Amino acid sequence: MINNIIEMFSYTFILRAIIVGVLVSLCASLLGVSLVLKRYSMIGDGLSHVGFCTLAIATVLNLSPLLVSIPITIIVAFLLLRINESSKIKGDSAIAMISSGAMALGILIISTTTGVNTDVSNYLFGSILAMSNTDLYISVISSIIVLVIYVIFYNKIFAVTFDENFAKGIGIKVNTYNAIIAALTAVTIVIGMRIVGSLLMSSLIIFPTITSMLIAKKFKTVTIIAAIISVITFFIGIYISYSYNFPTGASIVLINILFYLVFVIINKVKR
Repeated sequence: MINNIIEMFSYTFILRAIIVGVLVSLCASLLGVSLVLKRYSMIGDGLSHVGFCTLAIATVLNLSPLLVSIPITIIVAFLLLRINESSKIKGDSAIAMISSGAMALGILIISTTTGVNTDVSNYLFGSILAMSNTDLYISVISSIIVLVIYVIFYNKIFAVTFDENFAKGIGIKVNTYNAIIAALTAVTIVIGMRIVGSLLMSSLIIFPTITSMLIAKKFKTVTIIAAIISVITFFIGIYISYSYNFPTGASIVLINILFYLVFVIINKVKR
């Protein structure tokens, strides 16, 4: 096992994937706590489909996928919030509409132009081989920005997550901080799609959070445990993927599910 780990770290493409994967895991787990508590966790699924659509457009136009996808996905995240706040179409319905529409448009664009090639498959299902140096730089910078903004506005995000009416009462601009959460989520999803894939990206947001909620109850403790679980499951998943030639994204998600089931069993035994 130790020899496998040493050998794994000797490959440049795996090091790139690990650097980005750890940062994405941290971002996804931190934001996941707020999204799950606000019952808006499936925004990850909707935005990942939007991300795929924008990546399809970038591929056809021969543009940088991340530079095209990040701003467009952020705009769609704001649109989702606006629909949820001011329309009769609420939450999951709005996400389902945009999600299915974006995926359909992406598939249509790909099928009528380049076809489902290797690069498109990498975005759908994830691949550690797909991470270029340019992707690495963009992903690292974007992830650090997400983490810094989250830390700076932690107290406001905490207040908005638990009680929006109370937050409004003490002068917090709820709409602004909801928009910040949505924007940070959009960035995290786009940069994580290279490794996990658009079809599985929402799992990185949901599973570490619901697993940590089985262990702790306080917001701060849940957030810290979710981050730890997310990073650990990422490392185990990428190790299994390397050792047994399994798909990376699927391995990471299945390890997350396994962690969740283990803690469910432990809780039941304790009771």
